[in-house]
Amino acid sequence: MFRPVLRVNRYFRAVIGICLILVTAIILDRALSAQSSETSSQASVGSGIFTTAHTSVYAAVREFFGIRSTPVQPIAYTHKVHLANGMQCTDCHVGVDQGPDARIPSVNFCMTCHQVIAKDKPEIKKLAAYRDRGEDIPWQRVYGFEPSAHVKFNHAPHIRAGVDCKVCHGDMTTQTVAERKVDHTMGFCINCHKQKAASIDCVTCHY
Repeated sequence: MFRPVLRVNRYFRAVIGICLILVTAIILDRALSAQSSETSSQASVGSGIFTTAHTSVYAAVREFFGIRSTPVQPIAYTHKVHLANGMQCTDCHVGVDQGPDARIPSVNFCMTCHQVIAKDKPEIKKLAAYRDRGEDIPWQRVYGFEPSAHVKFNHAPHIRAGVDCKVCHGDMTTQTVAERKVDHTMGFCINCHKQKAASIDCVTCHY
C-alpha cells in the first residue's frame, strides 16, 4: 500500500541528490577555472589543435542548455529611433547583402551624422570620446554560434532570398539596444529552409 509513496520519495531524493552534486561540481569548477583561466587560455590558443572540450564544466553546461549572458553595450545605441528616421539596416551593416558578415559601422561613420545631430546627448558624447581617443567602439556580440557548432552562416544568400532581417533578429523597430530575440537552433534553421525549399543538407550550414 505504501510502496508507490516510497518509490516517489526515493525518486525525488535521487533527483535532489544529483542536482546537489551537479551544483557543487559547477561551483568547484568555476573556482578552479578562475585560478587557471589565464594559463589554460594561453595553452588552447597556442596549441593549434582543435578540441571540442570546454574551458570548464560550467562552460559546457551553459552551452548545452543554451544559457548566454546578456551583453552590456558601451553605448546605448537605439535601433528604434534610427529606423523611425528612415534609415535601413544596410545603411549601417554594410556588406550584409554581399558576403557572410553584417559589418558594424566604425565610430567615424557614426560621427558623420552626429557631428551635428544630437551632439549634446550623453550617449553621443560617449561616441565622440571614442572618436577623439582614436578608438573604435567595443560593441558586444548579441548573436553568434558556439565554435563547437561548426556553423558557417552567410548573410548574403539569405538577403537575396528575401528573408527579412526580423525573421532572425526580431523586429528592430521596437528595440532600443539590440537584444537576442530569436534562438538560432538547428530546428529553427531547418524549419525555415524547409518552408523556403532551401537545402537542408548538412554541408549547407556546417563545415
